[in-house]
Formats: sequence, structure tokens, C-alpha cells
Amino acid sequence: MKGLIRGRITGTRTPFSSEFVQPRDFNMATARRGGRWCYCITVVLLSCALSLSRALSMNMPGQVSTKIVVTGAAGRTGSLIFSKLNADPRFDAVGLVRSETSAKKLISKTRCDLNEVVVCDVTNMEFGEEDDHPWPTILDGAAAMVICTSAVPQISKSSVIKAMLKAPLNVLRGEKAVNFRDFKFKFKPGQYPEMVDYVGQTKQIDFAKKVGIKHVVLVSSMGVLDPDNFLNSIGKDKNGEGHGDILVWKRRAEKYLCLSGLRYSIIHPGGLVDTEESKMKLVLDVDDNLMRREKKSITRGDVAELAIASLTAGDKGRSVSFDCVGEEVEEGEAVPSAEDTLREFLLSGRTADYTLGPSLPNLP
Repeated sequence: MKGLIRGRITGTRTPFSSEFVQPRDFNMATARRGGRWCYCITVVLLSCALSLSRALSMNMPGQVSTKIVVTGAAGRTGSLIFSKLNADPRFDAVGLVRSETSAKKLISKTRCDLNEVVVCDVTNMEFGEEDDHPWPTILDGAAAMVICTSAVPQISKSSVIKAMLKAPLNVLRGEKAVNFRDFKFKFKPGQYPEMVDYVGQTKQIDFAKKVGIKHVVLVSSMGVLDPDNFLNSIGKDKNGEGHGDILVWKRRAEKYLCLSGLRYSIIHPGGLVDTEESKMKLVLDVDDNLMRREKKSITRGDVAELAIASLTAGDKGRSVSFDCVGEEVEEGEAVPSAEDTLREFLLSGRTADYTLGPSLPNLP
């Protein structure tokens, strides 16, 4: 599979090309190269210690963990999902990340093992006829995949300066000092929505089918039914040209998943915030009904909990697509768990209507 890093971990490909090696590939010549042998030994020993600690503290006799592949595992939401799965004895998580830098970031953040991370640029996934097993064997036997990849825009520094210069005049006019819409965003070359949110996600869905995964949880976004949604303007110039329409490309990938034959759980969060999770009541609905609310945000931690709940709640053969936001509760009021909230929603039998929204070209 194109994009996977070189090397070997007990018969699989290693997440790092040279800076870290597993014990069976370890030799003193490699360690001394660059004066990093002490560092390499420390990393290997820490990895072994973490593995032993996790095995002793979490695996109960007779317990069988369900393997889950998390893509975009180094991202802000993906790393939360990966970390929660990694700490849950019911699951055996494997993270897919785009680069070695992302892999190191994930390992540092979650303290996971080296062999729990695979480097793979999902936009470059390719399967040749000459190799019937081009992926690392660590991905074999996975029951589900959680897709958290998404194009990430970068803010234009010049637009920030212009917005700051306009702030005093805005205040004198009785307006907000800074208007968020004055900020301009752009995507890195090759990492725009069409490539990441459509091409990359469809390749992940194809890969899931190839390795025998039966269930895909896709973390997407709410707001696609609004043709004037601000998110779609990101990456476009003043004439509306450029690499934008992120919600449209996300919707197209969702439709591809719906037609794939796999069981799916598609989550459309409102605005993502980094406040403490499990402090708000989760409200689930469909078809952007929640966009009418004054408050349309949800914590990343609660989205992570809903993603995990999607793996455990409800009818194992049923697919669903839903929106979600958080709602403040009175002091002392009990907050239902994400799993209980999702179970109750699944009983309603509701799911998103994919005949609504932007017209989608014929899918490949």
C-alpha cells in the first residue's frame, strides 16, 4: 500500500523509518549512529514497560479485545478517540497517522506502544494486483474503523492583521471589535477538502472492505444543508473560486459510505470546543434540525464518547447517521452517558435523509 513507512515490526511495517527500531531489529551499530543509542534503548524499554503494564492492569482472564482502527489518530478529535479506546479493555486500538511527525506526537500524547501506530497517507492508498496483502499485519482482524481525517485550514496572517486594524473603528460603530468572517483561511497544497474529505475517505472505505472490516464510524460535520454555510467558503477567493466546499465533499464521502455495503455510523457534530466533557446533555437529531438552536456546539470529548458508543450501542446490523450538540443542564441534574443517549435515539429509528442537501455527482 503506497504511503506506508518502510521497515518491519515482527512481520509488519514499522511506524518509523529510522529513528526508532523494535527490539528484534535493534543493533548497536544502528543505536550509535548519530549518538542516539541511549535514547533508542530508553524508548524500547519504555515501550515494553507500557505494554506489560497495560496487559497486567487491563486484560482480564478470558477477555477478548475488539480491534479498532482509528484514522486521523493524531488529530485533536482522533487522538481523544484513540486514547479512550486504548484505555478501554474492551478494545485494541491501532492508530493511522499521516506522517512520522504525527506518529511521534501521538505516542508522546497518549503513551501508546510503538507497534500501535501505522504511518500512512490515506490520500495515497493504492492496492496493486501483484501484492494481495500490502498492508501491515497489525491491521488484520479489525472489526471496525473510526474515520477522523479532515482537511484542516490555516488562517491567513495578513487577514488577522487587517481584522485587528479594523477593530477600533468597529467599536466606534457599536459593532463587534473583531468579525470572525473577516479572517481568511486556506489549505495546504494537496490537503484541500476534495483530496482529504472525499478522495482520502473513499480510499479508507475501500481499504476497510479489503481488510474485512464490517463497521465504519465516520466523524463528519453538521450544516451541509445550508448552501451558504461559512465552512464551504474556506479555501475560496472573493470570486468563489478555489478548493473549498468542505461540507459538500464530506457529504459526498458519506454517500459513498452509505452505498458501500458496510455498516456505518455517521456523526455530524456541531461546532467543536475543547471544554470539559460529560458536563452537558447530548442532544441528537437529523437533517440539520439542530442548526436552528442558538447554541450549536459540542465538546470534542463528547464526540469521542459518541464515536465509541457507536461501536457498542444498538442493533449490530443497523446503520445510522445523526447530528449532535451539547445542552446545558441545571446544577445537580444527572447527565446521561453518550451510550445511553445513543441507545435511546436508535430506538426512534431516525437517520439522515441523503436525498436532501447539495446535488451530488454520480459516485465512482
